[in-house]
Amino acid sequence: MSIEVSKIVQGVEPSATLAMSAKAKELKAQGETVYNLSVGEPDFDTPKHICDAAIEAMRAGHTRYTVASGIPELKAAVCADYKNRFGLDYKPTQVVISNGAKHSLHNAFFATLNPGDEAILPAPCWVSYAELIKLCGAKPTIVQTREEDSFKLTPEAFRAAITPKTRMLLLCNPSNPTGSCYTCDELLELAKIAVENDLFVVADEIYERLVYDGAQFTSFPTVLDGLQERSIVVNGVSKTYAMTGWRIGWLMAPENVAKKISSLQSQETSNPCSLSQYAALAALQGDQACVAEMRAEFEKRRDYVMSRIAAIPGMSAPKTGGAFYVFFNIRNFLGKDYGGVRVETDKDWCLELLQQKKVATVMGSAFSAPGYARASFAASMETLKTAFDRIEEFVAGK
Repeated sequence: MSIEVSKIVQGVEPSATLAMSAKAKELKAQGETVYNLSVGEPDFDTPKHICDAAIEAMRAGHTRYTVASGIPELKAAVCADYKNRFGLDYKPTQVVISNGAKHSLHNAFFATLNPGDEAILPAPCWVSYAELIKLCGAKPTIVQTREEDSFKLTPEAFRAAITPKTRMLLLCNPSNPTGSCYTCDELLELAKIAVENDLFVVADEIYERLVYDGAQFTSFPTVLDGLQERSIVVNGVSKTYAMTGWRIGWLMAPENVAKKISSLQSQETSNPCSLSQYAALAALQGDQACVAEMRAEFEKRRDYVMSRIAAIPGMSAPKTGGAFYVFFNIRNFLGKDYGGVRVETDKDWCLELLQQKKVATVMGSAFSAPGYARASFAASMETLKTAFDRIEEFVAGK
């Protein structure tokens, strides 16, 4: 008898962002020069003092199992960080350190959602949210947002999506893939609706240190008294400190939830990498000048990319307020021939752009928003300039 794959796993879609990156790497392996704007990963090296901390941890013998939910020092540092920057009081027993923020999200969903529950996802939304929710047996309720609203969930759309089975709202702020940022007032209106309908909120704040134009980021649990008890906050070091491969993320939750998530993780993976935890500790407790430097460079790139999109007739995008993505409208460029190839969908458009011009982006339909494309500006200015020169050529039929 052959082994049959479970129905649950059969229903899981592969990550489109990783698929596009793999296609770009395939072309690169064939000797092509590829301008990769598909990956959500800082192009900077991890700062030296963080790497040095990992080396020192290795030399000090911190190479064994740790507590499954993370070393006490790192948990305390996470609590101190949110206390210092947002005034939120968390205890280390409310923190679970995991193998990246994606693992933290997985843990949050599995610990709180039952089969048949519904979770509201404002779209465009990151490709893994819906798939992770479906793995729990729960149902992702995709709520479309509008470009003219900067792709932010409105109170009216939120209310309309709630059913008797709704238990959770997932809010990514700043957003992947759109880069949109919610103001304090906007978060407050959504929080009131969540409380009125007895919902809890998973706040993915992984990009919160990357906001632009002097804007002040607002952590979701701060906008309303008592909201901390119905919120799970997810964060990590990957985007802020250019530490994607180190795989350290965390969540902060009510103590009873965090305790059960700790038990879940102890059975799934045991502890995150011990050396990476000490590196993350150095990231949080060390000099933060590296964060400011990377953020400033991202903002320059954001300005450049927005100017290039604005200069292409028929193309549009709301201004990116955070993260390192631009989500641009390509509807005017569909239903046309490119180099003799008919392009009908955003997927076709992105694949032909990659094939013909060697520029990798990600189709909007992967984020539940067909007719758009996402480009990451976590790339050098030289790469961005050449990539957008080629995008201009592509849409002009050159």
